Amino acid sequence: MIILKMKKTYLFLALASIALVSCRKDDAVDTVEEVSIETQNSYDDQAAQNFLDTHYLDAKGNIKDFVATDTVNVKLADLSPVTLPSGVIYIARPGAQPNPGTVIAQYDNIRLMTNTITYVATNTDNKVSFSSPSVFRNTISGTGVPEADPAYYYVKKSVRDAATSDIAKQSSYYEIEGFQEALKKFKAFDIPDESNYNLQGVIIVPSRAAFARDAHFNYTGISFRNRSFVFNFQVYKSTFSAEPR
Repeated sequence: MIILKMKKTYLFLALASIALVSCRKDDAVDTVEEVSIETQNSYDDQAAQNFLDTHYLDAKGNIKDFVATDTVNVKLADLSPVTLPSGVIYIARPGAQPNPGTVIAQYDNIRLMTNTITYVATNTDNKVSFSSPSVFRNTISGTGVPEADPAYYYVKKSVRDAATSDIAKQSSYYEIEGFQEALKKFKAFDIPDESNYNLQGVIIVPSRAAFARDAHFNYTGISFRNRSFVFNFQVYKSTFSAEPR
């Protein structure tokens, strides 16, 4: 009986050790010392500007690294980026917009082709830049078809009503406000899901216009605390809805 209890004790300790190691591995995704909100906001803005100076769009509109010796491509900073009062930056890719296109409204059901990366803006050796990249969405390399009605743009009332916690009943738990704000500056195409993509723009959402330090829906298994988002996208279609769905 004593031996059996000892075996159970050792088994418990072993499982506890494994769980502790697993937690540490998960936490390692964002092992960054947290700074004040004011400092984080400043870092986000500086990192976004650095991103504009170090990236360009290829022939299909994909974001690529820009090098100082490049005399062919045009860096994002020279593509007339617009900064909104919220700190969100958007770029409408020249020659890649629908004509006339469909206005994108608040409650619309959109179909979105995107490669979106989330980052933490950090200061390393007095250089502020985006670090710890993590894929948020990539339908281009994934399914190859646009994502339908993403909750991070607009979450349906039925989803919120079905939630069991008060926080999960709030739109802000799912939606990325800065993305909503900037996407409405664009118009949607009206093309089939099978159409080849030609990305129409870039939206950079600083953490304060995303989830900041608030609780949020578990989209990818990592925390979006202090994380900025870079959307590289094309809206294939937007189905109008005047009322909340």
